[in-house]
Amino acid sequence: MEHTAGVRRQHFSLRRLGLVAGALAFAFSVPAHAQDEQMTPIEIPAQPTAIELGTGPLPGGDIPESWHSQYGSVFARNVVVATLTPFLPDPAQANGTAVVVAPGGGFRTLSMENEGWDVAKALAAKGVAAFVLKYRLNQTPAEMAAFEQSMTQMFSTAAARPPRPSPAEMMANLEPQITDSRAAFAMIRARAAEWNVNPDRIGMVGFSAGAMLTLATALAGEDAKPAFIGNIYGPLATVEVPADAPPLFVGLAADDPLFANSGFGLIEAWKAAGKPVEFHLYEQGGHGFGMYPKTTTSTGWFDAFAAWMTMHGWITAPAT
Repeated sequence: MEHTAGVRRQHFSLRRLGLVAGALAFAFSVPAHAQDEQMTPIEIPAQPTAIELGTGPLPGGDIPESWHSQYGSVFARNVVVATLTPFLPDPAQANGTAVVVAPGGGFRTLSMENEGWDVAKALAAKGVAAFVLKYRLNQTPAEMAAFEQSMTQMFSTAAARPPRPSPAEMMANLEPQITDSRAAFAMIRARAAEWNVNPDRIGMVGFSAGAMLTLATALAGEDAKPAFIGNIYGPLATVEVPADAPPLFVGLAADDPLFANSGFGLIEAWKAAGKPVEFHLYEQGGHGFGMYPKTTTSTGWFDAFAAWMTMHGWITAPAT
């Protein structure tokens, strides 16, 4: 009975997240100034340190993984096998904290460089062990032209209010990604000694769709339980905050076309529940600024995130 109640609570929370699931279908992680830059197919980059998570191939994932460049960065799509790539700090500087990094891309593509590798490198420079999660994605057309056309079609209907999915549908829609996220936490904890990680100091930060996955992991991942979470230009719909909710960091631009005009229910819910929350609303930045160098103050989100982690003691080795 207790387990059933827990599942119901998870479904309720994820139902609220479902209000923005349709929006995330077109929530590309792009700099506002570069909406029209061409997608160029590229060879899949060598990823010698990527580790398969063992969650199996995506059910029905017949279209193989492919990559493209855009906005001066690289993206993966049609990911059918999830991987985790460690970016470990110098052992002499390691502070025991780890962060799972979840790039965004509307669950159709992943901004592997701007919202993955570059974030992980910056964290490792702070003594934090970072792990880029390449989670499984919804399938898209194999041919680049057809893929671009499908995305143009979604952008053209972006203003339409998405239908509200049922709790069961919401869980089913995110099931592969949540499974991958849980597996990432399990792997890091299993190899914590090897990677100089404290199993109780593993957080998660996500961008756009990756922020939604981060929040879903915190709400539904009984075996994951991030020590802290970062939501960078993700949805801010209200949720039912669990009793063991982790500290939350939120970064969003006021001119974000996707999530800046629907209220701040998530922050209000976290605060009302008496849970630690820090919210940075930047005047400009658009959607998908990530680690791109820009003239807007949104570029300072990472320094603010690191300062927040330092305030909580996650970037300072704990006293022995």
